[in-house]
Amino acid sequence: MTLAVMMLLALPALARADCPALPLERTFLPWLDTAWYEAVPAGSFESGAAGWSLARGAAVGDGNDPFLAGSHSVWLPAGSSATTPPICVDLAHPTIRFFARGSGAPLPVSVLFRDALGQSHELPVGSVTPGSDWAPSLPLAVVGNLLSGQVSFRFASASTWQIDDVYVDPYSKG
Repeated sequence: MTLAVMMLLALPALARADCPALPLERTFLPWLDTAWYEAVPAGSFESGAAGWSLARGAAVGDGNDPFLAGSHSVWLPAGSSATTPPICVDLAHPTIRFFARGSGAPLPVSVLFRDALGQSHELPVGSVTPGSDWAPSLPLAVVGNLLSGQVSFRFASASTWQIDDVYVDPYSKG
């Protein structure tokens, strides 16, 4: 039994070994977050949303958070969703952060992953409080990294939102 649990926890680390190292940035340092983050593929939306799944009216449009260079973000009208491409993670990937602004209902964020048996799962990891000004999200725990080497994140809007510059923390906090 102990061997089975150890193997289950080792699978994400083995999967991460096949993933390319991406540049790291201290994106959220102005908000006292000293962690180094790697950008989610096409997470700045400056060249579109390659690899993302945009559903029910979600689209790349004009407008960018004022904190990082660029001119585009993803617009999420009520009832729409945006899902990241699969991202390599392991136990050292504890959080996801991004910039957002919205009105009405909070923006729920879920992690999607497959377990060692190939079963698909979607788990809520948090939500962002609406506000008319761009702001960084709080760090949201990845969660799926406990059972999978790759995860995607889904932003499902019940009101109007914009998201931009999506990052994953590839190292533990501290």
